[in-house]
Amino acid sequence: MYRKKSLLSKIYKKIQRSKDLAFVLKDFYRFSTDTDQLIRALRKLTKDKLLIKIGKGAYAKAKKSELTGKYIPAGGLINSGKQALEKFGVKTLPSSSTTAYNQGKTTQIPTGRTIGVNRRVSREISFNGISLSYERV
Repeated sequence: MYRKKSLLSKIYKKIQRSKDLAFVLKDFYRFSTDTDQLIRALRKLTKDKLLIKIGKGAYAKAKKSELTGKYIPAGGLINSGKQALEKFGVKTLPSSSTTAYNQGKTTQIPTGRTIGVNRRVSREISFNGISLSYERV
């Protein structure tokens, strides 16, 4: 698909072999220290529908939706977002509404779009107009 030993093929192989759902720019620094070159390669892989950009410097594996035929994050936006935040050094926890539901204090089912975090997060994780919100727990 891509030329052997090129940066694009190295990144492609890493993504295919990895069990991770989300990737950040830091994951690919071992292939090149030139950030612009890495971003160009990731942009090409996004155009080829292997990755989906979910935030600044954050990408998720793509899969084709069985319902719509469009490409969506492979593990869902929530799981991919949590994994990307973990890679950025933010500890993720269940939100207060999820905790209350799991403890049986409420019957209101949480949407799952709210992620509990241990510190302030200004990074936006979104896909197709749906953004994750953060709650400090």
